Amino acid sequence: MTMPAPLVSIVIPCYNQGRYLGDGLDSACRQTYEAVEVIVVDDGSTDATAEIARRGGARVVSVVVRQIAAARNAGARVANGEMLVFVDADTIVTGRVVKAAIAEMRKGAVGGGAGAVYDEDTPRWAQRAITVVAGFMRRVSWAAGCFFFAQRAAFERVGGFDERYFASEEIHLSRALKRLGRFVILRETVVTSGRKAHTYSSWHTLWLVMKMLRPGGLTRRDHLGFWYTRDKGKGHE
Repeated sequence: MTMPAPLVSIVIPCYNQGRYLGDGLDSACRQTYEAVEVIVVDDGSTDATAEIARRGGARVVSVVVRQIAAARNAGARVANGEMLVFVDADTIVTGRVVKAAIAEMRKGAVGGGAGAVYDEDTPRWAQRAITVVAGFMRRVSWAAGCFFFAQRAAFERVGGFDERYFASEEIHLSRALKRLGRFVILRETVVTSGRKAHTYSSWHTLWLVMKMLRPGGLTRRDHLGFWYTRDKGKGHE
């Protein structure tokens, strides 16, 4: 018997996320929609990421690109769904937020995102920071990278995530999709890991942000310590 093509493909980029993948993967694989596939893009991990993903029920795609945008695009290329959802490895997605994303795409939205909060043990300064950042992104209709959804046709039309950038690729894709049609930031929220706030102080984080905003900083991995560091933050290096 031929299985129906999945309606939704959930793509999770990973580099050495074995310690953190479990809960996020489980939340993706527990979606109640029958026509859902979960794809973990293992970007050259040296830990048990791929094994954990397979045990958890995900389809594993292996690449060595060492870039978040390129890893997400690699997952999209092999996805079978007509709707794409991109989730960070350390992010918990509920059935409610996936259902809301599907509903908006069925009503014609080309893409969008959701609100985001840090897990409860995250330091207060980081909790306040994500509230401010998420509020700003909602006002300008930019989706956060921890949860981004798009119609496959629209995603392919704009060329997917812009691989010139090692960070902020979700903002560039948000802007590109907004030129095609309605782009929605859902009322629903996802819970993402605030473990970076345990690694960096508020002042160190500010310094990293300023370094990132230097001319050309977003196109250079060595300026992006918040994402590309040895402690494997944000689902990559």
